Amino acid sequence: MNNGNIKRRSQLRRINRKIRIHKEGRAILISMFVLLVAINLLFHFKTTIGIYLIINLIVSVVMFGFFLYFFRNPERIADINDDSLVIAPADGRIVAIEDVEVYEYFEGKKMKQVSIFMSPFNVHANWYPINGTVLYARHHSGRHKAAYLPKSSHENERSSVVIESSSGQKILLRQVAGALARRIVTYAAPTHKSQINYHIGFIKFGSRVDLFLPIDSKIFVTLAERTKGNETIIARLPD
Repeated sequence: MNNGNIKRRSQLRRINRKIRIHKEGRAILISMFVLLVAINLLFHFKTTIGIYLIINLIVSVVMFGFFLYFFRNPERIADINDDSLVIAPADGRIVAIEDVEVYEYFEGKKMKQVSIFMSPFNVHANWYPINGTVLYARHHSGRHKAAYLPKSSHENERSSVVIESSSGQKILLRQVAGALARRIVTYAAPTHKSQINYHIGFIKFGSRVDLFLPIDSKIFVTLAERTKGNETIIARLPD
């Protein structure tokens, strides 16, 4: 099956696209709303110059609107019955496709790396890319360099998850914090089930997600291509 046919098939099998607010953003949005209301009330009672009141109100609405947009949580349900397919774990843009040696968990094994960079305007929920079982999950402290830089994958704050597919293939998914990101949330833990349509975690603000696949996986995406989490098909695992 060629790349185009696989992608069209994935798009046709979308079931639902409801927009909700992600649970990771609810407390932040409530706190921000209360703070902005308090600031605007303060301006209302302390400032008599109307233009300042209007500017403050506009800034407050724009700021709250951005955070509301950032924490959106679209419900995407993919109906795919081929466990060899790797689904995009994140919205964003492909910034790397290369062969690398992976030392974490795989002890220097050569694998295929596919990296997705997420800007602050992308959905920042992350999905499980395959069905299987979580074998390993670990958080690493690190720097906060720009997430699109290649060395951010092993120098920045990151969280790594190894998943074994139903056919026995092992992949590594790495959530990487960027220059703006200050918190990585990972729900996966060893022995947890990995299932497409479910979130593996969330990264707050600009960041990236790296996939490390078996070296002979068939890659269906290209550099600079845009991806949709839980929709775009990234690769097919070898038999």
